[in-house]
Amino acid sequence: MKNIPLILMGCGGVGRQLLQHIVSCRSLHSTQGLCLRVVGVGDSKSLVVAEDLLHKGLGDSFLSELCRVKSAGESLSKLRDFGECRVFVHPGSQGKMLEIASQLGRKTGLVFVDCSASSDTVAVLKQAIDMGCCAVMANKKPLTSTMEDFKKLFTYPRRIRHESTVGAGLPVIASLNRIISSGDPVHQIIGSLSGTLGYVMSEVEDGKPLSQVVRAAKSLGFTEPDPRDDLGGMDVARKALILARILGHQINLDTIQIESLYPKEVGPDVMTVEDFLDRGLLLLDKDIQDRVEKAASNGNVLRYVCVIEGSRCEVGVQELPKNSPLGRLRGSDNVLEIYSRCYSEQPLVIQGAGAGNDTTASGVLADIVDIQDLFP
Repeated sequence: MKNIPLILMGCGGVGRQLLQHIVSCRSLHSTQGLCLRVVGVGDSKSLVVAEDLLHKGLGDSFLSELCRVKSAGESLSKLRDFGECRVFVHPGSQGKMLEIASQLGRKTGLVFVDCSASSDTVAVLKQAIDMGCCAVMANKKPLTSTMEDFKKLFTYPRRIRHESTVGAGLPVIASLNRIISSGDPVHQIIGSLSGTLGYVMSEVEDGKPLSQVVRAAKSLGFTEPDPRDDLGGMDVARKALILARILGHQINLDTIQIESLYPKEVGPDVMTVEDFLDRGLLLLDKDIQDRVEKAASNGNVLRYVCVIEGSRCEVGVQELPKNSPLGRLRGSDNVLEIYSRCYSEQPLVIQGAGAGNDTTASGVLADIVDIQDLFP
């Protein structure tokens, strides 16, 4: 039986779903001769660690209780009463993670799984890589930090997996890497990489006011608590930066041209979320409606996309043919078109659910399983 010890950073929706997937897949993985041993779980405040790091992980009943505690909004330190673990409080928790990395990294191997939304994890990941550990990420921020950080994380590229940073469970990174490895030059990537903005743009196409669509998206749970976090385009820009860097472009986030769907006058520094939903959104309706009508008169539709072509990387609203893969997009799916020498007339199109805790956690789990050959 091949054992893969792992430390999970981040116990939000994706992290908890990953733990549930690991527990539910025990039987499947056992038939494959594989055992994922969770030796530590941390959030921004605490870290719980298995008492016997070398031979046992945190038990499945403990992991289920951990998910329940975090779902209830309680602290990991509460699990101290549950037994079979030691609890370390931030900032000492980071030091403990690196201590475990030095113990297990080159002895049994260790995977750091980053399901957080924090930029603070990059320091831990860089040091863990140096200690012989692997890293699997759903968190985009370490890969969209400085170019120096990006290169450091990819010192040993075989040890890094990050499929879920761009398309949740969709095989975007794997497909792109296969094309690059075959020597097929990629000329252009264009994609709708936000389920929220994909939904918004396809709904306004039907003539619905932007304000109504955004409110509906929020009530359906498609947006962040403050919808401006989606409408500003930063999440799409981070995904675009990751793709551009994979293609070899040495660029940073501040070099990407980002079009926000709202002006500064209704931004977070000026309006509360409630005011934005009540009043600010209404101010945006006419401009979007005019742009939708203009696109329709040209036989096109509007989509919020990232475009990577040569050294150009930009994010924003574009007019696209109605009968193209992106033009036909409806709802919250992600769609990515990759144009290369082999895919010049008809692009390689990747489409499917690109968001959601379940889908993202499944992508993370697949990445962990994919590096099993690196473990004894």
